Formats: sequence, structure tokens, C-alpha cells
Amino acid sequence: MAKVEHEEPALEWDTPLYRQALTQLDHALELAAVPDFVSNRLRSPERALILTLPVKLDDGSYVTFPAYRVQHSSVLGPTKGGIRYDMAVDLGECAALAMWMTWKCALLRLPYGGAKGGVRCNARELSMNELARITRRFTAELAPFIGPQLDIPAPDMATNEQTMAWMMDTYSMQKGYAVPEIVTGKPISIGGSVFRHEATGAGVVMVIERACRRLDWELGEKRCAVQGFGNVGGIAATELHAKGARVVAVSDISGGVYAGDGLDIPALHSYVAANGSLEGYEEGVERITNEVLLELDCDILVLAAREDQVTGANAGSLRCKLVVEGANGPTSNEGDRILGERGIRVLPDILTNAGGVTVSYFEWVQDLGRLFWDRDEIRRRLADKMSDAFDRVWNVSDERGISLRDAALVAAIHEVSGALEARGVYP
Repeated sequence: MAKVEHEEPALEWDTPLYRQALTQLDHALELAAVPDFVSNRLRSPERALILTLPVKLDDGSYVTFPAYRVQHSSVLGPTKGGIRYDMAVDLGECAALAMWMTWKCALLRLPYGGAKGGVRCNARELSMNELARITRRFTAELAPFIGPQLDIPAPDMATNEQTMAWMMDTYSMQKGYAVPEIVTGKPISIGGSVFRHEATGAGVVMVIERACRRLDWELGEKRCAVQGFGNVGGIAATELHAKGARVVAVSDISGGVYAGDGLDIPALHSYVAANGSLEGYEEGVERITNEVLLELDCDILVLAAREDQVTGANAGSLRCKLVVEGANGPTSNEGDRILGERGIRVLPDILTNAGGVTVSYFEWVQDLGRLFWDRDEIRRRLADKMSDAFDRVWNVSDERGISLRDAALVAAIHEVSGALEARGVYP
């Protein structure tokens, strides 16, 4: 019988988003000039879990939710990354985001590798009791694979400090004692840290300020548009407004608002707190779509919504001078190429939105040492870490004539490569 030739099947996490992360990595590896065994190790996650969560809903029915956790690299320390609840969650998304978390942690010189996880569900359609059951079942299933020295979850899309409280409690009940250091982003009453909620958005603006100094810009004279008005974009808009910048547009899942003379950001926050979103807000503003916001005439465009917003289809229409990635992976590879050709600088995600994981690290350290730092100390420590990482990235970009994204990836890869080469491959 003739031998049948079979095509090699694609790996389970081989999705468009993962290929985007891999393309970025492969390009950076050419610039980083690291040993082949390092390149091979970094192209795949160390561990990828697919779970199914049977959960009883409030109406008495049972639904089985798919869930995932991917740990990309533990060479620098325990893995670290968020938990998201979203209908788009799949293994490839988690693998891509875990890889980006590895570079983010390495770039900020945190003793972590990258991880990401989530449950495929629509959190908006679930009650608090249903979310609690999902979270506790997810934590119980993950328990053998997470731990303060193994993998430390955090909040992400559609999860929050309450989600982390449920995770911490479930894990602690299995251990028989309180383990606050198992998660970060939890309530202050059970070991959370002040300034954690604001950290990512504040870190975004710290990077913007640093870039303005390098570009000889006055931030207070700049027009800014912010896509996303949640934990990242909402805080970034607040910080920009407080520093005198003119925030002319913001948006969320319901659409956006525009005012050429600048928006009243505190009033928008009050409206969202009362109504749940920007939908229906019309006082002194023009209603716009998220797509229109991306193409507004402005100086600084902050992308703080989700992945794949600036692509080959719209990158040629952007009219900003600086793109700031507050979200993970908001610019596709083709979009990145077009922006580069147009001379529009991009402050990359692994640098710009690293404030969250940095303050998560501070929270973890406080929990391990049973310490409590005040807001001023944490903000100062965060500013020091963000400024150090920014300066290293900008200097590599200038010295080697490469994009800021390539410079950030090269700097991060060198941190991980140094550890891999020192430790070697076991056995």
C-alpha cells in the first residue's frame, strides 16, 4: 500500500492574533541576534490549558463554558497575566497575549514571565451569582497550575477586583489559609494595593509625557483622542485632561463623543457612572463612531479599547502625529507598516500599557512581605520604572534606526535571552 502523505496540522493556538504576535517576534529576533535555541523556545508557550466549566445558572439550567490559561515563559520567574471574560476568548488570543506579557514584564525588568487566560462568556448577560460560580469553578480547575510562585492572575476585560476576590477566596479555601498573593488587582481590604485601578491609564500618560519631552512638544498644547473609556482609556483621559491637554474625543462600546474645544472629562465620567456607558450623552458634543474617532485630526491618538483597531484598511486615513497603544495589540502588522511609512510614531503596547503589571508586581511584593505602601510611593515607583523602560527603548530606537516597537521587543528579548542562556535547557 502506498504511503499516505499528511500535512502537518497547525498548532492549536495558531490563530490570526497569534500569528500577529509571532510575526512581530520573528522580525525582532532578526534584529536581536540571539541563539537559535532561544528563538525556538520563545516562539511557543510553555503550557496551554483548555478547560470546560459546568456552571449552574440562576434559572436552574447548566451551561458548559470553555476556558483557557496560557503560560508563555517562566524563565524570569512566575508567570503573570490577566483573566478576561469575553465571547472572543480562545486559545490563540490567550497565547498571543501571554507572549506580549512576557515581553512587557521583561522590558520593565519585573521577575515575571507572561500568561493570559479567560472564559468564553458574555459577562454583561450574567448575574453576579452566575459570575461568582464561573469564577470559583475556573479557579478550582486552575488550582494545580497557579500559585504565588507559579502563575499569578489579574483582572482584564470584563473582570475586576471582585473577580479577583472570588479567585483569592476559592484558592485560599483549598489551601486552608489566606493567600492574598495568589492574585493581584483585588480589593484593598484583602491585600490589594492603592493606585492599582489607575495604574495602566496613568502609566500610559507617563509614557506620553516622556515622549513629548523627546519630541519637544508641550503636552498642554496637544489635541488628544482616546478610543476606550474604561479602566485604561478613562483614566488616561482624566490624566491628560488634568495635565492641560485638550481631549477632543472619547469612545466606548456604545460609540463616541467629540468636541473641538475639548470635552468635560469629569462630566463624562459622572454620566457613565450613572448610565453604564456613553450612550445617550449629547450635551455640547457631536456623536461619532469608533471608526470616525480613529481618523480625527488630532496630535495624539490613544488606543485603549481592544486588539486590531488600526489595520491596513484604515492606517492610511489616520490624521494623528503619535499613536499610543493603551490596549494590547491594537495595531495590526500591516497597519504598523503603513504608519511607519507615513512617519507616524507608535508608542508600543508592551511599553505603554505596562503600568498595570508593574503595580501588580508592587502589590505582589507587598503581599509577600505583608507591607502596605501609600499612593505617593507607588506612583513614584511606577514613574521610575516607566521612565527607565521608555528611555532604554527610545535610545535603542535612535541608535539602531529602528521603530519603537522593534526597539522595545529587542530590549525585552535580550532580557529573556540572557536568562535562558544562563539557565540552559533542562535536562
